[in-house]
Order: sequence, then C-alpha cells, then structure tokens
Amino acid sequence: MADKKRRRADSDSDSASQPFKNLLKSDAQILQILKSVSSSSSSTSKPLTLADLALSATCREVSDLSLSSVQSTIESLVLQLTHQILSGQGFSFTVPSRSSSNQLYVPELDRIVLKDKSTVRPFSHISSVRKTTITAKILSLVHQLCLKNIHVTKRDLFYTDVKLFQDQVQSDAVLDDVSCILGCTRSSLNVIAAEKGVVVGRLIFSDNGDMIDCTKMGMGGKAIPPNIDRVGDMQSDALFILLVEKDAAYIRLAEDRFYNRFPCIIVTAKGQPDVATRLFLKKMKMELKLPVLALVDSDPYGLKILSVYGCGSKNMSYDSANLTTPDIKWLGIRPSDLDKYKIPEQCRLPMTEQDIKTGKDLLEEDFVKKNPGWVEELNLMVKTKQKAEIQALSSFGFQYLSEVYLPLKLQQQDWL
Repeated sequence: MADKKRRRADSDSDSASQPFKNLLKSDAQILQILKSVSSSSSSTSKPLTLADLALSATCREVSDLSLSSVQSTIESLVLQLTHQILSGQGFSFTVPSRSSSNQLYVPELDRIVLKDKSTVRPFSHISSVRKTTITAKILSLVHQLCLKNIHVTKRDLFYTDVKLFQDQVQSDAVLDDVSCILGCTRSSLNVIAAEKGVVVGRLIFSDNGDMIDCTKMGMGGKAIPPNIDRVGDMQSDALFILLVEKDAAYIRLAEDRFYNRFPCIIVTAKGQPDVATRLFLKKMKMELKLPVLALVDSDPYGLKILSVYGCGSKNMSYDSANLTTPDIKWLGIRPSDLDKYKIPEQCRLPMTEQDIKTGKDLLEEDFVKKNPGWVEELNLMVKTKQKAEIQALSSFGFQYLSEVYLPLKLQQQDWL
C-alpha cells in the first residue's frame, strides 16, 4: 500500500514538473494518427511549375545542366564577348538582377522567383571593372572544372586569387551571378559548400554507390553530401520528416532515438539553411512523399529559416524550383506555445528592437500573409515582445522535448 502511494505521489510530482504529460495517449495511438496523416500527404499529383502558369510578369528559372552543356555555354559566351570587343562595343556582361525589386512571390507555387530584369556590367567603367574581372575569372575557373570533371568548394575557389576576390562573400556572390548568366543551377557548376547539414533516422540511401543506413550512424548522424547528384536509392519506413533548426535540439532527439519511438527522419542544417541541406530535403520530400514538420526557435529568425526551406531565399530566387520544399508545416516552438506549455518567465527572452522590426517586416511578406496561422502567431510575438529558444523546454527536464512536447504536438496534429 505504501509503495502504491509512493508511486502515485511520484507520478503526481512528475506531472507537475512536466506539464501535459498526463494528456499523452499511448505511442500506438499516436502512431495511428501519424499513419493517417502520412498517407493523406503522399499525393502522386504532379507539382505545378512556372511554365504551367500564365503570369503577367516574365520570370526566369535555371535548370540542371550537364558539364558538357555548361562548358559549351561558357565557350559560346566567350565568343560573343570576343565579337563585342572586335566590333568596338567593348567588353561587358549582361547579368540577371537579383535585387529585391526583381523578385516575385508566386502564391500558386508558394515560392519566390526571379523576374527578367538584367543589368550590364561593363569592363570600361571604373565602378564595375573589378566585378567584371571577377566574373571573367569565375567563368574561367568553372570552365576548368568542366574540363577536369572535378568538384571544388567555394573556399577553394576563393583561394585561387585572394587579392582579386578580397573576401569570399564577393566570390560567392559572383558565383551566383554566373549561375544566372549561364542559366544553370549552382550545383551544375561543380562548386560546392563544405559539409554542414546532418541527417539521422529511418532513411537508407546510396552515397556515390555506398549504401548508408541512417539508423546506424550514431548520435552525430550522417553528414549530408555536398553534391546531391551522388545521392540516390532513397528508402524509408518513416511517417514524417522532422526539420530541426538547432544542432542542440537535433542532438537531444538523436540521443533519445526519437526516430525509433515515432518513425521519422531528423535533419538539420545547424542554423541557416545551406544549399546541400535544402536540396537533400527537397529530394526526400519528393521521392518519399512524406510530410515535413519544422521545429524552430520562437523568434522572427526561426520563421525566416523555415521560410527559406519552404519558399526560398531572395539571394537564390533564380534556383527556387530546385531548392524549395513545398508544404512544410510549422510544428513549434510557436509564440502561442509559451503560455500554452507554461514556459517559465525566466526562460523567455525580451525581443530587441531589431527583432521586433524583423517580425513586422515578415508580416509584410506575401508568403506570410498567405497563411493566417503564421500571421496570428507573428502578431502575438510582436505584441508580447517575447521570444524563446527550443531549449526553453529543458526547464521541465532535459528530455521534455522528446518525451512530452513533440509526442503531444504529433498527437494533437498541432501544426500550421
């Protein structure tokens, strides 16, 4: 009798320290809910493309090109430049503008695309001579990669001429310009970023011919390959993909093997989304036909990160068709969760003036306006001037995220 009372007291104490744990159904019942959600999201209908729409504005998109196509396009461009010089017109590049004014959000596609405005980058003008030189240098380096059929990192590219580039930000920006000029994806140039994103959970895929089982990669998971063309043969019995903003939350879920309790694939770019992680997520979504649920911080930057995965970044709007993953759901941490889950005041942070400005700017974005739930949550965030990180849930216990918060969210299908 004494043992029974002690167990009941322990249970009551546990419920008090871990709010809403008593509302959880059994894992079997939650799995049944997830199976119905997963089956309803596995649509076989062909996604809309820019070509399917009769838009009033002319837009441009790049496509995947073979190395031989990239090589011949560069050679054709050089011939055009030679004719310009010989005919006395001078030496200049016509570069598609990637400015905000030349971008358009297309609601039917739920992503940002690039319009058709271009700018001229002449060698003869003092304000653009250096950038024109950098453009010619990058084209020359990419041509070498095509001839040798090898990949290099953006850092490798920068170190070929540090005095000319001065800063990697400049060589990276011109690399995107070159993609636009040639009409190809950045991955078609054989220039990659260093490995950043990781994946763990119920996924098997081939990486350059080697089969990788992501349930057997330890707590750290498998680094996402920087060149997506070597990834194939994806297989999974997962019910959803969990996209996590922060490395700390990812490690918690990986160590708890959350993906075994609730079959899923967990992926993170450890902060700002990189191209490889965006491409990998898109490939998983399209091939496995699984819903994608996002776990980000409750602040404007968490929502911006989610929107980059879903709608694209303005910086790379020219390649949004390849880099965006449609219909990502905002699972948490949402501003309304702070009161709903009784996040302690000491775990909430006051928003800075810049945070508030960023939140208000997001409210003006078309991709936010399209989702009334997002608007409501952002308005609440700006009104309360409070933000919180995913780790705020650790105030209820280090495993509250994996043992209570996420299972309850899944049980209630509480996503936007």
